[in-house]
Amino acid sequence: MAAAPALRERGARPAPRLRPLLANLTLALLAALAAPAHAERIKDIATVAGVRANQLVGYGLVVGLDGTGDQTTQAPFTVQSIENMLQRFGVTIPPNTNPQLKNVAAVTVTADLPPFVKAGQTIDITVATIGNASSLRGGALIMTPLRGADGQIYAIAQGNVIVSGFGINGKDGSRISLNVPSSGRIPNGASVEREVPVHFAADPHLVLNLNTPDFTTAARVATAVNNAIGAGSAEALDAVSIRVVAPLDANQRISYLATLEAVQVEPGEAPARVIVNSRTGTVVISAHVRVTAAAVAHGSLSVTITERSDVSQPTPLSQGGQTVVTPRSNIDVQQTDARMFVFQAGVTLDEIVRAVNQVGAAPGDLVAILEALKEAGSLRAELIVI
Repeated sequence: MAAAPALRERGARPAPRLRPLLANLTLALLAALAAPAHAERIKDIATVAGVRANQLVGYGLVVGLDGTGDQTTQAPFTVQSIENMLQRFGVTIPPNTNPQLKNVAAVTVTADLPPFVKAGQTIDITVATIGNASSLRGGALIMTPLRGADGQIYAIAQGNVIVSGFGINGKDGSRISLNVPSSGRIPNGASVEREVPVHFAADPHLVLNLNTPDFTTAARVATAVNNAIGAGSAEALDAVSIRVVAPLDANQRISYLATLEAVQVEPGEAPARVIVNSRTGTVVISAHVRVTAAAVAHGSLSVTITERSDVSQPTPLSQGGQTVVTPRSNIDVQQTDARMFVFQAGVTLDEIVRAVNQVGAAPGDLVAILEALKEAGSLRAELIVI
């Protein structure tokens, strides 16, 4: 095979399992195209271990604001930052001065450093105020170093801030705002100065990490890769990771990964879960939720209490009479007609929704019904409240 010498390790013979890899690339692509329509690409359900973005953060100053900057009496760090910057440029500020800088705002600058980015490339950054600046509209970010978790400088940010919101303050204290004018973005606002080392070609294996942990999906991914590339090429390590043999040559490894990403796999079905959002009342029921035999009756009880006072005054000819205020409470109790419906053993999601809709249950009522079924042991699903 012509490509076999490229797979040799230094001073060693080519691994037997690596010999058929390149020959099977075309077969893998054909198998990916012939996969069923409901399958998903490995590219969409998994990522390559070690290929990840890194977060960067920095502290800087935005200048050129139209009086919407920090109030220096409440944000003294802004004045300190301006003084330090001016001293680096050889400008000496007289002592015992308190500059009022309404056109300057202290900000944090954040960015994501993509994998494999090279020095000289640019990335987008996000700018947000730290102090009490009301708007960054029209401002420009001064050169700001962006550091990683290790404290090293990986990028330098600078540019004009783009703000999508605006705010208007009235003299009487009223305010009208749209979106959030105290934060903005600078497209291509940072220049990368340092590359993050990625150990991509040093290991003879690649590890694919599933976005959603699932033992069934991990086993199916390993089987699909073995069928497409060759037996023994992949093995599932746990519910997340699948280790795949890969060539050591960088160019061949890129082509090999492109083939792996195109392999299609039918993911395992999600577990039976009922998700309840306690803040919005949203209820999501997965497809495999089942209910054992149970009877449910649900009704609404409303109690209305009205408080009022009755005034009793003496007659005009009475002697020594006094006006008396008597409190009176009216209590009104209303209960809607409760309807009972029966769940047969093993009913499906469609039957659950149809039965609940027949009684006109609101989302809050549905949550109460599901919680009662869970306590009764009839709900065959995990109830999660977020």
